[in-house]
Amino acid sequence: MRKKMLRRIFFLLCIAAVAAGCAGPAVETRPAALEEVPRGDWPRFTDDMAYDGLVHAIRQSCSYLERLDPEKQFFFGKDAYTVSHVIRSLITFERFIRNRPSAPVLNRFIKSRFRLYRSVGAKGDGNVLFTGYYEPILEGRLEKDPPFIYPLYARPPDLATIDLGRFNDAWKGQTLVGRCENQAVVPYYDRKAIDVEKRLEGKATPLVYLKDPVDAFFLQIQGSGKIYVNGDRSLNVHYHISNGRPYRSIGKLLIEKNRIDPSRMSMQRIRAYLEAHPEEISEIFNYNPSYVFFKLEEEGPKGALDVVLTPGRSIALDRRLFPPAALTFIETQKPVVDAEKQIRKWIRFGRFAIHQDTGGAIGGPGRADLFWGNGPYAEIAAGHMQHPGRLYFLVLKPDA
Repeated sequence: MRKKMLRRIFFLLCIAAVAAGCAGPAVETRPAALEEVPRGDWPRFTDDMAYDGLVHAIRQSCSYLERLDPEKQFFFGKDAYTVSHVIRSLITFERFIRNRPSAPVLNRFIKSRFRLYRSVGAKGDGNVLFTGYYEPILEGRLEKDPPFIYPLYARPPDLATIDLGRFNDAWKGQTLVGRCENQAVVPYYDRKAIDVEKRLEGKATPLVYLKDPVDAFFLQIQGSGKIYVNGDRSLNVHYHISNGRPYRSIGKLLIEKNRIDPSRMSMQRIRAYLEAHPEEISEIFNYNPSYVFFKLEEEGPKGALDVVLTPGRSIALDRRLFPPAALTFIETQKPVVDAEKQIRKWIRFGRFAIHQDTGGAIGGPGRADLFWGNGPYAEIAAGHMQHPGRLYFLVLKPDA
């Protein structure tokens, strides 16, 4: 029966592929997410952090790039650079910052050796909305033990992914996520079916149980976390795959319903509202049909490139538009927090970061998500950061 089902799926996909092929050869179009910056418009390069973390992030990116075909091309706007050239760019920059250069020396070096590209932003004006994410640290149990009753599931065995590019070049890079039902491929279960209707009980393996459904929900949003079980042992849980359903923001829902004022929106405000209205939790969560399945990692947290993220240095962007593992420079704002963990003000900063992650809510050239690490400050910064800024990419000149 299973073989017949798979043959039927293959047959239907082949029909679709032939139909698409009749339209003529596909022409690859690449959105102009980056534009080269004229020398007169370059920012002043500064960095508000120690370079140690940046060195770590660069080495993580190199470990990813070295697994790829060195002649594979990444696009910076309309310009293509090979993987080997991107690696040279990172290594050249890393070697230079080992000497802790002053700002004037750093700026002269970059201007003499590198090209600079800027994100066009959501509206073509270069403005990028920066948000943040962090690594939650939670308590859990390996077995269901009330109040630890909310599972983090591993990838279900019936969840299937179909790489459409294998059937037709016109669909290159497109993937379907679903399951087989009555000899047809159908969308995978949404959040309501999983959490309310319990469709995965007895089918998917729970990696760990949490005691708070709000913690479980936000862990899916963050993508990774550290779970302490039995008080001492820790597990690194990391995003494995989603159910393929579209991500819908519950923050936007609460604004539309006038539950939270837009000017005061933050992760902390959402959590406070949910804790004050537990009877609404299920309805609010089910507004977002997207559901994340996890896997365990020896190290963590890891991003979409399967490398360990560096606090303050790793950034999540739309991988369809921006070259992965590449060096960026960002300008935006960060919070100043007092001893009572209250934000006193926001200040502008510049910083080098590395594109090492992505996210369901991070789409288009006008969105960026900065990884803050873990701990109280990271949670505060990640939960409140919704500020405009600029996003740049640096790559060695071809003749450098």
